[in-house]
Order: sequence, then C-alpha cells, then structure tokens
Amino acid sequence: MIFHGGFLANEVGLDHLRLILGCQNGPTPRPLSSGAWIPPHAIPDHILLDGRPVFFPGTYSPNDDQGGEPWGITPPFNNHFDVIWLAHMLVNRTGQTALLRENINGLSVFERLRLAYHVPTADERTGVVYTTPEQRAVGFIFCDSIYMTGSLLTASLLRIRASRHMAELAAALKRRADAKFFRQQAALTASHIAATFACNGNAGVWLKASTGVSAQPDVWGSIYAVYINAVPSDTKAALLRQLASALEHGTIEFEGALRHVPLGCDASADSAWERTPTPQNRYQNGAYWHMPAGWLIAILKADYPELAQALAGRFVAHMRQNAFTRGDAGGAPWECIGWDGAAKQNPIFGPSMTVPFAALACD
Repeated sequence: MIFHGGFLANEVGLDHLRLILGCQNGPTPRPLSSGAWIPPHAIPDHILLDGRPVFFPGTYSPNDDQGGEPWGITPPFNNHFDVIWLAHMLVNRTGQTALLRENINGLSVFERLRLAYHVPTADERTGVVYTTPEQRAVGFIFCDSIYMTGSLLTASLLRIRASRHMAELAAALKRRADAKFFRQQAALTASHIAATFACNGNAGVWLKASTGVSAQPDVWGSIYAVYINAVPSDTKAALLRQLASALEHGTIEFEGALRHVPLGCDASADSAWERTPTPQNRYQNGAYWHMPAGWLIAILKADYPELAQALAGRFVAHMRQNAFTRGDAGGAPWECIGWDGAAKQNPIFGPSMTVPFAALACD
C-alpha cells in the first residue's frame, strides 16, 4: 500500500517482494500450539527485522504460539492477494517480466504467486471467498479485529483484483492457459458480488461485509466494489447514490476519513460490528480512516463532482492542520481518528496518505 503511492524506488519494492516470497510457507502445513495452523504456501502477515515471518496479526511472535482467535485459525487472506499486487506493480513500472522467472528457494516468482493465490478458500461455483468458524481467517487486514464468517466481501474483491493481475502476468509470460483461467476467475467472482452481498432490510443500498457473523453494511467494501468495477451498472449507480446521500447526511465521514459501518447501521447499541473485542467507536469498530478516502473521491467525481471536491478539501485540510511536521499536537496521517480525538491513534501511518494519493494521481 505504501509502494502503491509511487514514492519508493522500484528496487525497494523488489527487495520486499523477494523477502516476502522467501518467507512464504513451504508445501507442508504447519500446526501451531495456539490451535491455529499455517497452510501450505501461505504468505506471512508481517516479517520481523531479523527476517523471521509472522503469519498472524496481533503478535510479534514467529513461534508456534502465534495465531488463534481473535486473530484467526489460518492466516489473513488479503496478504496472498496483496503480494500479487506488488509483483504486478513492479512488472508494470519496470517493464521487466524476467523478475517473474526469478528463482526463490526453488520456485519461480510466478509459481509462488500462483500458489499463494490458491490459499484463500473460494467457492468453486461463484469464485467468492469464504471462511468458516472452524478454519476462520481474517479477510482484510483493516478488519483484522472484527470476527466475520461466511462469504467475505472485501476478500472477494481483492480476489477479483488479484485474478486480473495474475491474468496479465501470465499473458506477459505467454502462459495462455493460465491467463485464460485467471480471466475467467475474475469474471466469475465479479458476477456474484452484487447478489451475494446485497443488504436486506432498511439499511439502505449497501453491500454487506459478510454473509455470516458481522454481516453489517460495509462502507469501504461498497466503495471498493465500484472502484474496481466489480458490480453491474445498476448496482453501481445505486451504490453511488447511497454513498452520496450518506456523505450529505454525515453518516460515513469525518474530516475526510471514513467509517467502516454507516452511523445508524451498527449491529447494536454497543458495537458497530456483531462481534469484536474492540471497544465501540475505536479503531476498526467505529473510528474514521483516511486510507479509503481516495477511492470514494475517485468514484464520485464523474457523477457527483461537488461532493468529491468537498471531500477532497476536507481530507487535505485535516492533513495540513494535523501534520506530523507541526510537532506538538501533529501526527497526521493517523491510522484512524474521530470521536473527540479519543479514537486517534498511530501517527505517520503511510497508507492513510499513499493509497488516497495513488487513487487520485496514479490509477
């Protein structure tokens, strides 16, 4: 997400791609004492400064005590799709397909990406990513403290993105059968997003985050589905109208940052989501985040240019007034903000700036 902003040298991205794929799990499952396990070819969640991989959020332990609820029984799904994104960016920026043939611990980069792609569980009929309580995985790292089950919206959208990327990478290598397979998977998953995640009831026109536990209306997922063209035109138009209305009524945004669940759609009086250990209106359970703001500005600017411009203005004003370069009270870009300052945490959080910048300047 930071590399996406375009400010890091290609060599930095390539070093990180090699590091990540070099830490990819091997062909054998790894059971853990926590009750979790690491599937074959899983991608780590983060890597320690000494080079040891950690496969689950919520810990810096690379040992067998990592994982287990609330962080999941298997590693987060999005990591597998994000490493494909990194490789795709590198090929596009350098024009070099040779890096896809590079050998890392006995396998080519492309083969490692292909194996990583198949780690997240997806329904064969629909291509939609799902998880079960028995083998639960976080679908999206920005919801890693939220317990979700069933079909997962954002993880499915990331699978569409990864399928498109893998199709392009396969075509660049003249692997026509692989390119055809990944194109078909992208189309298959996209064709089932609207029907699988349509909200029912009086919440408005949203896509829901999941179909099991924590099936709340998902602001970010609804935005990203439009942003990557993963829904048909009628669904896109309805979602844009809903997003525009929510902006005008102040139910999803604060100072250019976005809430995961619209105000008024919380699962209960005590929590935005049905199940999470995070306190209400803090962190992923109701704070506001700048990371997805660029996607919303980008999709609104054609049909709702005044709303898009005003949102961009509030984003920039917040960043200027709260910049970490101001010293004393400054810390922006924060990871998340809101609720009289009590939800503000983690200063100088790269994706809060690089992802919006890339959405507006690079994509």
